[in-house]
Amino acid sequence: MANVKYGTHERNVFDIWFADTTKVTPIALYIHGGGFVGGRKESLNVGLLENLLESGISVAAINYRFLKQAPLPAAHHDVLRALQFIRTNAEEWKIDKTKVAAFGGSAGAQLSMWLAFSDEMASPNAKDPVERESSRLVCVATNGGQTTMDSTLWKKWIPEFDRYRTTSEQFYGKLTEKVRIKTIESISAISIISSDDPPIFMEYSMPPDESPSGKGNGWKIHHVIFGIKLKEKMDELGVEADLKYPNAETKYETRLAFLKAKLLD
Repeated sequence: MANVKYGTHERNVFDIWFADTTKVTPIALYIHGGGFVGGRKESLNVGLLENLLESGISVAAINYRFLKQAPLPAAHHDVLRALQFIRTNAEEWKIDKTKVAAFGGSAGAQLSMWLAFSDEMASPNAKDPVERESSRLVCVATNGGQTTMDSTLWKKWIPEFDRYRTTSEQFYGKLTEKVRIKTIESISAISIISSDDPPIFMEYSMPPDESPSGKGNGWKIHHVIFGIKLKEKMDELGVEADLKYPNAETKYETRLAFLKAKLLD
């Protein structure tokens, strides 16, 4: 099914493919990247989609609002509602509510991690039945994800990082410094991760010792240091974190292998 509406905005739509319409299946939610200013659900890799479906995992690809339509965390609220909306329709669509994962790259990775590591966001007494559904995931797989949205940490961690093209006000709107910091913490994986959170598979395109010389900020804001910092914290908490980069030894070779291991019995 294409362009299923889950909210009121024109970008509140998703596509969904069912691995098997005769029995209940797990589902993986694809959240596209694009720096919160672009991107679309159609960027889902066709080969990965086909492999997931052949494995018995249904798939949904989600659109969400961009910064020009609403500052963060509007995009986060959108993907949360999409997740809860899918769970609302789980019986009709033969989806296993207990086996839901998310995956994506860059901004999509950031959104996926927020879903995975946030505490339960269901509102059991809400008038809207969608809001009563659980927000929890069984796992998350990311590519080039920003594990913090704190730009001061970006400058501290990322080699030769200068600044991002989007300003703080464009990201978060006109907020006081205190509220802005609180908002950033509330959506940053490294700030919200806790010991009861699900496992993650993180993938980055560069090894930790690759020189930043001649690299643009597009390369830098997808730096493996984000994954290293989150894995360090998750290791301390005892939460499974698999970090893949060139020549790294990992338990899972691909996000497909990871998603299959976590979603299938």
